[in-house]
Amino acid sequence: MLISVSISHAEGLKYPLPKLMSSNDFIVFDQKQAQLGQLLFYDKILSGNQNISCGSCHHQKLGGSDGLSLGIGEGGIGLGKQRTAGIKDDRIQKRIPRNAPALWNLGAKEIKLLFHDGRLSKSDFYENGFNSPAEEWLPKGLSNLVAAQALLPLTSQFEMAGNPRENQVAGAAFDRIDKVWPILAKRVRIIPEYGELFVDAFAHISKPEQVSIVEIGEALAAFIGTEWFSIDSPFDAYLAGDKQALSTSQMAGLDLFYGQANCAKCHSGSLLSDQNFYALAIPPFGPGRTRRFDPYARDVGRMGASDRLEDAYRFRTPSLRNVVLTAPYGHNGAYPTLEGIIKHHLTPQLMFDNWTQNLAELPPISWLKKADFLVQADSREMARVRNKIDIVPVALTAKQVTNLVDFMASLTGNQAYNLPLGVPDSVPSGLEIDR
Repeated sequence: MLISVSISHAEGLKYPLPKLMSSNDFIVFDQKQAQLGQLLFYDKILSGNQNISCGSCHHQKLGGSDGLSLGIGEGGIGLGKQRTAGIKDDRIQKRIPRNAPALWNLGAKEIKLLFHDGRLSKSDFYENGFNSPAEEWLPKGLSNLVAAQALLPLTSQFEMAGNPRENQVAGAAFDRIDKVWPILAKRVRIIPEYGELFVDAFAHISKPEQVSIVEIGEALAAFIGTEWFSIDSPFDAYLAGDKQALSTSQMAGLDLFYGQANCAKCHSGSLLSDQNFYALAIPPFGPGRTRRFDPYARDVGRMGASDRLEDAYRFRTPSLRNVVLTAPYGHNGAYPTLEGIIKHHLTPQLMFDNWTQNLAELPPISWLKKADFLVQADSREMARVRNKIDIVPVALTAKQVTNLVDFMASLTGNQAYNLPLGVPDSVPSGLEIDR
């Protein structure tokens, strides 16, 4: 759909400009639930060893991500590029297999699936509203994808649960995924301040004993959906009729994006993502998101969720809103700059061949040094990744690449640097907050 201001400009473009977004395109979240969710998001009480929060890997200061190619999860200390891998028995056993996705506009009604491989989607096959790794064990009553997504990292050994035998949560996760959530819900609701906040925020909760993981997920979703809501960028102003909103270079980048460079073939719609999956030959590294029968480190992408061979090495098209705030780029953070990831799209195999390990933003971890790039010694796996490409190479000049980078900057919301709630001063558990 084209809006009136853009029709004359867009007539010569290969792909249409998106419609202007409004609050009507988003889920309406309760403000009291969002304020409660803010506390839960930054409270380490939701992790097995109470040493990591959602905000440790999706922090406001880091564009809703962590600034790393592959995150340092449960057991790590600190924030962003300064995060260390822990010490002695608490040190991490492996890096998080994929780049921590940013959280911008996850409350948009048009979003139908989440995660790099789309393993969470809307479905009633399991009679709980979602198709997820929890299958029929995901609790009923969750109202949206964001709430369902928020519950899954809590059960992951290397993200938030911890190792078996370390704590009750990790032991429960080893038994069955749904055994984790009642433990965490009780941890939260027995704290008097949290109990009162849940009673105040949820009409159907009259006493703390009624609080379950469903209400926790709903509160987290309300915070995520309101905190990272962003539709006030210069690009939005342009779509709304302000012809001066974009610079000359940004306008040239827009022409390329929706024309010669073919970006909008996949980065389409108001969120600049078609929510489909493509193989781009991004250089692999790290532990890989292995399946239980994989003999070595690798990441087969969408195929890991769909079990369809044609989906091998395909990953979800990310939204590009506020993209300048969310480096590094790629499903594994292979490129530290927008220029790098754009050039990869233009000549995937050449960039694959010339990629060097120093491009990965990986805080050094001595005991993981060999494992970090182990997959690159496997010539067959490297060849499979290199040769599976769903995009057509495009020839652009260095100036045109710069124009595209400048256009990407126009997708940053004006309020993205001053989000409404921010990081709380303290949390009801009294645990330390990563800042």
